[in-house]
Amino acid sequence: MAKHVVVGAGPVGTATARLLAERGDDVVVVTRSGSGPQQPGITRTAADAGDVQQLAAIASGAVAIHNCANPAYQRWPTDWPPLAASLLTAAERSGAVLATVSNLYGYGPVDGPMTEDLPLAATGPKGRVRAQMWIDALAAHQAGRVRVTEVRGSDYACAGPNSGLGRVAKRALAGRPVRVLRSADTAHSWTSPDDVARLLVTVATDERGWGRAWHVPSNEPRTQREAFADLCRVAGVPPGAVREYPEWLIRALGLVVPLIRELPEVGYQFERPFVLDSSAAERVFALTPTPWDDLLAGLVEAYPHR
Repeated sequence: MAKHVVVGAGPVGTATARLLAERGDDVVVVTRSGSGPQQPGITRTAADAGDVQQLAAIASGAVAIHNCANPAYQRWPTDWPPLAASLLTAAERSGAVLATVSNLYGYGPVDGPMTEDLPLAATGPKGRVRAQMWIDALAAHQAGRVRVTEVRGSDYACAGPNSGLGRVAKRALAGRPVRVLRSADTAHSWTSPDDVARLLVTVATDERGWGRAWHVPSNEPRTQREAFADLCRVAGVPPGAVREYPEWLIRALGLVVPLIRELPEVGYQFERPFVLDSSAAERVFALTPTPWDDLLAGLVEAYPHR
């Protein structure tokens, strides 16, 4: 039985903790409130992961620290740097592998499918902070101070307000119109949090995964319009209309809603093809994405529509 520390209890943190516990590991979930999944093998701990002394003590004897944290979206530039530094230092002091969940923001706008060897050329503050986190971690790894790895997925296809699909799934399943960021007809990759967890646990405990980033196995891209039509097909209900938010409305809402104010920085992800190439992880670790219809069936189950 190995000890693992999971920081964060969102969709990925919860999936990671459950996966580790189900295979017999000893899991400590760290959140400020002490929340997290309740099942045998999981200990929930209330702690500030930004307190390096506290986190290093919790991680003592752990084989890996899984960074599944997610500060408030609009506070990434201020909240991520000290938290990332604490996680990196705690991993160094404890000897645990630091396995971080990241995203594709660090690449910035690109032409063509995204692979792990693309330069980290983000121009916006959120993309730059995610890129710098990996640059700092990789430098520590190459200096022999710590072992690190990172997994990067696209937009999550799951229930909840942080998912582009989950946010309006209830409306779609009720046959009501849904609004999306433009363009509704641009190819887009979607990632399952369960697949993020599977890759995260794999690369944290396999030395082939250390010292580089990996893209999470994901299905073939689907436009937003196609994704909602697929969701309704799986649910057996007629699809409703998919409409794009007008730019003026996004600007107006951004004046009062901090989250929406951040969207223009990452708007390119829907304005042009946003396609993830996960062939490296699939080839090296023999992992495959959750079948698309199975993924959508989970969303249907989360939002009863009859």
